[in-house]
Amino acid sequence: MSIEAEIKWRVISVSVAGKSHEKRGQLCQDAHHWQILPEGILVAAVADGAGSSNLGDVGAKIAVGVAVEAISQQKLLPVDDVGWQFLLVDTLKAAKNAVLAESRVREVEGRELAATLILVVATPEFAIAAQVGDGAAVVGDGEENIFPVTSPQTGEHVNETTFLISEQGVENAQVNIWRGKLVHLAIFSDGLQMLALKMPMGLPHSPFFAPLFKFMTVVTNEEEANKQLEDFLRSPKVTGRTDDDLTLLLARYG
Repeated sequence: MSIEAEIKWRVISVSVAGKSHEKRGQLCQDAHHWQILPEGILVAAVADGAGSSNLGDVGAKIAVGVAVEAISQQKLLPVDDVGWQFLLVDTLKAAKNAVLAESRVREVEGRELAATLILVVATPEFAIAAQVGDGAAVVGDGEENIFPVTSPQTGEHVNETTFLISEQGVENAQVNIWRGKLVHLAIFSDGLQMLALKMPMGLPHSPFFAPLFKFMTVVTNEEEANKQLEDFLRSPKVTGRTDDDLTLLLARYG
C-alpha cells in the first residue's frame, strides 16, 4: 500500500450482532473486509450470513475475504467497463466456489454457509459493484448528492433474498457502474435497509447518510472512529428500528 493511497482513502467499518441474535446467544453473522491497492483503488466487501444457516457467519467471512483478495491479487486491472464487469462476475464465482468448498470440507450442505455478498471497487472517478442478495451500496459526490449503486435483491416473497450459493445467485447478480466525482462510499447489510433506504424504491435516504458522510470528513483516528460507528449502530436510534445484525462500511476519498 502506498503512502499516497493511505492518505487519500479513509475507511471505517463495523459489524455488530443484532438484538435478536444476542437474545439467542448467537454471534454476528455479518462480515466485512477491505483493502486499498497500490494504485489507490479501494476494494471492499460486505456479506450477511443467512439467519437460517448454522454456519452463515463462516460463509460470510469466506465470501468477503476471497472476493477482496481475488481483486487485490490481479496483476493487470481492467481498463474498461466491460473488463471490470467480467472481473467482478468471475470474483463472485470464486467466492461462491470457496464457500461450497468449505461446506464439503465440513461435510455439510452448501446452504449451511449461505450468505449474501456485496463487492465494490472504488476510485475517484467511478465505483463498480456486484451484488447477490440484499443490502446495498451508495456513493456521494461531496456536494450533498447521494446516488445508489446497487439496491436490495429480494426473492419471490417479502423478507426473502438470494444467496451467493444459490443455483442462479451469480448469474442473476447486479453488476452496476457509477461514474462521477466519487468522494463518499457506504456499503451496508440488510439490517440497515429500513433506515438507510426509501423502500420499496431502494433509493438512499439522505437524512441517514448526510451526518455519516459529514462525520467521515473529520475522521483523523480510524480506531476511534470505528468505536464511534459501533456506538452508533448499537444506539437506540438504530436498534429501535431493527433487531438484525448490522454492518456499515464507510469510506471517503480526499
